[in-house]
Amino acid sequence: MRKEGPAYDLPIAVGVLAASQQINPVKLQKSLVVGELSLDGTLRHVRGVLPMAALARQEGFQRLIVPKVDAEEAALIPDLEIIAVESLRQLADWLRGEIEIEIPKPSFSLDEAILQYQTDFQEIKGQEHVKRALEVAATGGHNVLMVGPPGSGKTLMARALPSIMPTMTIDEALDVTRIYSVADQLPSDIPLMRNRPFRSPHHTISHAGLVGGGNWPHPGEISLAHRGVLFLDELPEFGSRVLEVMRQPMEDKVVTISRAQGSLTFPANFQLIGAMNPCPCGFYGDPVKPCTCALGMVQKYQKRISGPMLDRFDIHVEVPRVEYDKLTNQRLGESSTIIRERVETARQRQIQRFSQKENKPEENQKTLLMTSNADMGVGEIRKFCHLDDAGETLMRAAMRQLQLSARAFHRVLKIARTIADLASSEHIAPNHLAEALQYRPKIMLDNQG
Repeated sequence: MRKEGPAYDLPIAVGVLAASQQINPVKLQKSLVVGELSLDGTLRHVRGVLPMAALARQEGFQRLIVPKVDAEEAALIPDLEIIAVESLRQLADWLRGEIEIEIPKPSFSLDEAILQYQTDFQEIKGQEHVKRALEVAATGGHNVLMVGPPGSGKTLMARALPSIMPTMTIDEALDVTRIYSVADQLPSDIPLMRNRPFRSPHHTISHAGLVGGGNWPHPGEISLAHRGVLFLDELPEFGSRVLEVMRQPMEDKVVTISRAQGSLTFPANFQLIGAMNPCPCGFYGDPVKPCTCALGMVQKYQKRISGPMLDRFDIHVEVPRVEYDKLTNQRLGESSTIIRERVETARQRQIQRFSQKENKPEENQKTLLMTSNADMGVGEIRKFCHLDDAGETLMRAAMRQLQLSARAFHRVLKIARTIADLASSEHIAPNHLAEALQYRPKIMLDNQG
């Protein structure tokens, strides 16, 4: 089996020392050794230490020997003794019993994390209906497509979305950190990812860069956005093949990359936020600046995104230009902290609802993995999304007038359930359903007449 990467340097050297009886191999029992050797015998950083440590504990190892630079990352895994060494000489002396090595401990905890985000919602002027749509999306884990002219704030609001998403649990933080460790994108001063990822790849990205790939597969952008936000700006500019390969990971929450030597599976449970202009010039339907595009150009531009891909977006929201009075208003809006408290309260309602679901043991295990309304299947929708008589009447009229598909019907119910959770309501009221119907596509050319 061909080795990949330098992580085997240290174990090979230790194996040679043990085989030649230069060290006592007793201390190596139930120990896993990882490390890259430089030419002078010092140990260097190895990527993927966190998942290695997790696997070591899972396989019954009691001790993990790693380079000192990776010790804090490895120490995140509990019930595993970490031996941090700086050089092969130091490790050999320790194995002979000539020196003692202090066992490192994590220098921080998730509870003490200071959440830092690029943008706070209170800095965004106007666009109250878009901020409301993003609050609903953050609460239920729904995908959002924003359509509007250039400079209306689509990118700014997308960057602010992680600031109102629920704070990551320790399991989610470890989950994200494992991916960044494998991809060797974990900052040296941040052993544990505490903020939700925000990934914004350029539209020139290849499909391998987006979903992962390479001779020896590495995580792509959709895996680096796991538990966070994947923002695709200028959505129609992405290649059709690049967008289409996302459809399967969006449904399965994982991506599997197959190669001749085997296949690897990376998690890909992300929230997709798309932004686009309504036409090539960007001003189709704008009340101030006239559009300069021919009708055929507008149709061709909008058709770059396939129907099945558009259908993956639960919430479609129009982002108009911001008026001067709102831009110059000095009053700050609602802060991300206040909005996040509402989101977390509503998300806890969802988690509690799913955990109390009575099911068979094997189905109950699957249910416990659900954390948001967007994860609901048809069975959960039937159980948790009951409508009263007024809601049934409204939904029947909407199905007929908007020509909703079965998938769109279920999407509307899931969004309505999220809106009801934000309102602390056990039942979906007609006003919750009416707001959910407002988030159906209505800005594309065919629907504008």
